[in-house]
Amino acid sequence: MHGELHLDQSIAGRLKYAILLTLLTFVAEVAGGFWTNSLALLSDAAHVFLDLFALFLSLAAIKLAGFPASDTRTFGWHRVEVFASFINGASIFAIALGIFYEAWGRLFRPEEVKSLPMFIIAAVGLAMNLVAAGALHSHSHDDLNVRSAFLHVIGDAAASVGVIAGGVVIYFTHWYVLDAIISIGIGFVIFWGAGRVLRESAHILMEGVPRGMTTAEVVETIRGVEGVSDVHHLNIWTICSHILALSAHIDVKPEYKEEQAGVLRRIEEILLDRYHITHTTLQVECTMCIESPVIKELRHRPRKHAHAHAHAHSHHHGHGHDHDHGDHDHDHDHDHDHDHDHDHDH
Repeated sequence: MHGELHLDQSIAGRLKYAILLTLLTFVAEVAGGFWTNSLALLSDAAHVFLDLFALFLSLAAIKLAGFPASDTRTFGWHRVEVFASFINGASIFAIALGIFYEAWGRLFRPEEVKSLPMFIIAAVGLAMNLVAAGALHSHSHDDLNVRSAFLHVIGDAAASVGVIAGGVVIYFTHWYVLDAIISIGIGFVIFWGAGRVLRESAHILMEGVPRGMTTAEVVETIRGVEGVSDVHHLNIWTICSHILALSAHIDVKPEYKEEQAGVLRRIEEILLDRYHITHTTLQVECTMCIESPVIKELRHRPRKHAHAHAHAHSHHHGHGHDHDHGDHDHDHDHDHDHDHDHDHDH
């Protein structure tokens, strides 16, 4: 626990440093973009904003992890990170549309750009991006979120190189339409980044299976554990960028009933090692579920009190009744003999 706390503090310190540098880059490029009339510089500032938000989310993920769960939020505040990511992606997508609109007009009506200040500001931005990348690099192999932030900053540096090259060409040739062309190129990069953020956050909000794994692969892994006969009612989802969760019914072989806790522990260990699934809820299979599918279909069902209220209401308004209860789909999970629920966080 102490080691994890020290690691989080170290990562948080590096992220704060990178955020400060990236924020200074953003402010300089926004101010410089309006001063030099460079759309390319403003486009790069939009790209920096996307990455600045990603750095904030990485830091927020660490901070939110320290907030305790409650009676009303049993998963704590981790999902806030995903909501913020979705909103950020949608906002940047809209900004990219604005960049394209402005660049399209400048393709046909090029405007004069102060190329030398444009070059200097972009060079400063590149230097800050490289320093920020250096601060994040040491943890980029240990933490997926930090690695994502590191790649974002490297992308910023690449965009700055493009603006620098454009500033040099414009300085010597006065070919001002190049500013609009560079803006379009950066706009496509922003579109790609915003689209990826929207896809990934929407996938998490829709409780999709985490990227990099399939249900079939996970099922075969669980079935390969000694003592496991089969697996049913499998659910795999992402709570936030750091936490993957799984729940399942495990059919333990009869000869392993006395040591089923050990079987569940081996399943949890292999899920953590291979897939980084840290939150698991495993239930030893009941006899009524043996023939159930691996993935259980969810259905809408009326609440019991609502049905009772409707039934009482019909009795109140008349004596002639036509009762149609329809088909009721009952789902019973009966644990027999040594059935056992096992909920574990790593």
